[in-house]
Amino acid sequence: MDMLIWGGAALTMAGVLTLLWCIILAMRARKSALPEDQIKAQLQRVVVLNLGALAVSGLGLIVVVTGIFLS
Repeated sequence: MDMLIWGGAALTMAGVLTLLWCIILAMRARKSALPEDQIKAQLQRVVVLNLGALAVSGLGLIVVVTGIFLS
């Protein structure tokens, strides 16, 4: 069960780091001198990445809790 807990923690950490990367990408897009429609398109891609990172992080937390319950 230790492998399940540590694997879930690694998955959660990967999701959190990707969420931080999404923040950086969004800040770069907003500060850029691009036209409004291109900024909007970049931010829409960041939203998709953000939702995926949130899902990965949540899945990792579920794995950690499952590992704790089973041990």
